Amino acid sequence: MTVASRSPHPTTALSVNLNKVALVRNTRHLGIPSVTRAATLCLQAGAHGITVHPRPDERHIRTHDVHELAELLKAWPDREFNIEGNPFHNLMGFVRELRPQQVTFVPDSEGQFTSDHGWSFPADAERLRPLIDEARALGVRVSLFMDAEPDQMAGAKAVGADRVELYTEPYAAAWHTPQRDAQLQRFQAAAQAALDAGLGLNAGHDLNRENLTAFLRTVPGVSEVSIGHALIADALELGYSATIADYNRCIADAFAP
Repeated sequence: MTVASRSPHPTTALSVNLNKVALVRNTRHLGIPSVTRAATLCLQAGAHGITVHPRPDERHIRTHDVHELAELLKAWPDREFNIEGNPFHNLMGFVRELRPQQVTFVPDSEGQFTSDHGWSFPADAERLRPLIDEARALGVRVSLFMDAEPDQMAGAKAVGADRVELYTEPYAAAWHTPQRDAQLQRFQAAAQAALDAGLGLNAGHDLNRENLTAFLRTVPGVSEVSIGHALIADALELGYSATIADYNRCIADAFAP
């Protein structure tokens, strides 16, 4: 690696996305694996928060999961509940009723396979502004899912967001290619632009135990990573406890002297 700057933040929180647990459960009518049990095991193992993305078609997380997780997390007041999704679909109902610690606005279409792009400014500003204002008035921190484009960060701040979540799939896809350093530099620049604009910084999408440490070692100021697919795949082999411990080790390694 040729890029080697250090993050000024002392640590990064790990939020576990449980969508894939729900996806497996939904293939049968037995209620297993349990989403709330998975959340409990992850929290007991040291996860700092739980993330869900309840899509309108309920192909993984369902409405009752969101409510049950909100109830569960009342017993973990030092942990975060992050609900993500498109605020123009079904997301705002959850925000208004449950008031999670954080909501992440994602510009997905209803049938989209997975999140694959961020918001664009100034194009999306006026329609996002009233929903951001509403969520913040309810006491909910607002993060916007964004591509790693430095010139977009001031627009995210101007529309009222508290944080941005950098869409990290391009970095993950470049991990085993000659483009890895270039992608790290790109994310480093976007992160610095977000920090300079006064935004908090999250990151997520295809981060894993192989690429997480290098990302956090290079990209400044990441307060939180949201990890789902790779983490749940690891848990199938290692168990939740060992998996959470190893992801926290990856985070700690990024900040080691």
